[in-house]
Amino acid sequence: MTITEPLLTVFETVESEVRSYCRAWPTVFEQASGSRLRDERGRDYLDFFAGAGSLNYGHNNPVLKRALLDYIERDGITHALDMSTTAKRDFLEAFQSAILAPRGLPYKVMFPGPTGTNAVEAALKLARKVKGRESVVSFTNAFHGMSLGSLAVTGNAFKRAGAGIPLVHTTPMPFDNYLGGQVPDFIWFERLLEDQGSGLNQPAAVIVETVQGEGGVNVARPEWLQQLADLCRRRDMLLIVDDVQMGCGRTGSFFSFEDAGITPDIVTVSKSISGYGLPMALCLFKPELDIWEPGEHNGTFRGNNPAFVTATAALDTYWRDGVLRQRTLTQGNRIDEALRELCSDPALGASHRGKGMVWGIEFQDRNRAGEVCAQAFEHGLLVETSGPESEVVKLLPPLTVSSAELDEGLEILTRSVRETA
Repeated sequence: MTITEPLLTVFETVESEVRSYCRAWPTVFEQASGSRLRDERGRDYLDFFAGAGSLNYGHNNPVLKRALLDYIERDGITHALDMSTTAKRDFLEAFQSAILAPRGLPYKVMFPGPTGTNAVEAALKLARKVKGRESVVSFTNAFHGMSLGSLAVTGNAFKRAGAGIPLVHTTPMPFDNYLGGQVPDFIWFERLLEDQGSGLNQPAAVIVETVQGEGGVNVARPEWLQQLADLCRRRDMLLIVDDVQMGCGRTGSFFSFEDAGITPDIVTVSKSISGYGLPMALCLFKPELDIWEPGEHNGTFRGNNPAFVTATAALDTYWRDGVLRQRTLTQGNRIDEALRELCSDPALGASHRGKGMVWGIEFQDRNRAGEVCAQAFEHGLLVETSGPESEVVKLLPPLTVSSAELDEGLEILTRSVRETA
């Protein structure tokens, strides 16, 4: 009997082995709308991945799509480096009036390039320039990007190993609850700062995520963030909040640090800031930190004008009132209830945690999360793993997901967990 091996696809013959998400979801997607994708065979999938948090308003949001099509049809500028354009002006005015002014935030806005890691690199560079110091403190299980500076403040060993060179000038500290409450918050950090024999160079800055998405959906308590901000003030360190994945409403408020009542010195924003999945990133900082020389940090694609257009439409549609915030919190409570009920079964060996519309289920069996995600895919639901050992199933539904779709996805997830028990 002759067995014919399946033909290799162009993805396997031409695309690099570095590809990843396509391995977990082995199909070819063709269309997407709202909270659903469709593959070329016509099968629909409910998306609780949302472009790793880049699609907070869903796929091909009709309001944003209309604004983009109108802009393209009238020959609006696509590429402009950092030249002044009407699209950029509209975005800056909308961002100032809808986001910064109502929150009393004084930030200057920098367009560092199209990705979150561009924003992080700019933040690190600026902090070191302002303070004249090299060292930056990060936290255990942090993830800040894949370029070398961002990797240096990232905790994941697998990702760090890809750098190929030593990642230096950074020091990790324990994230909130890393030691299970056995040690008072920041006692180790502060002791190192005050001890002349500790070997810790005076840091220029501290960089932190309020919720560690890639690190396993680890949620920092407001009081922990407040203590961190106070420590930075007392010890002359800048506080950088990486809001690339948790910003733009993912935790409820537009910025994830708002609930803690702190004002970081520098904030990085990307992913859903364009609203449509178009590449765009911001580095925000207090005016007194704006010591850049013209062109000292630049990039060819930092002026993505179609992204400005959709970003402005998103701000005008969703952030002129508190409707989306309240809806996110309400939907988040629904997820919390469903996961709490699921994880109450001791036979599953699972626990859950999260905030707003980002949640995770951690399994005692470290292989289980991957099995659950694979089973969910077979049932038509896209979810991914996170955590240092991929031990957490992470949920990132669009903020615009309907109640019926949310219930459908939670039902599939519950079924998948029980089927892999």
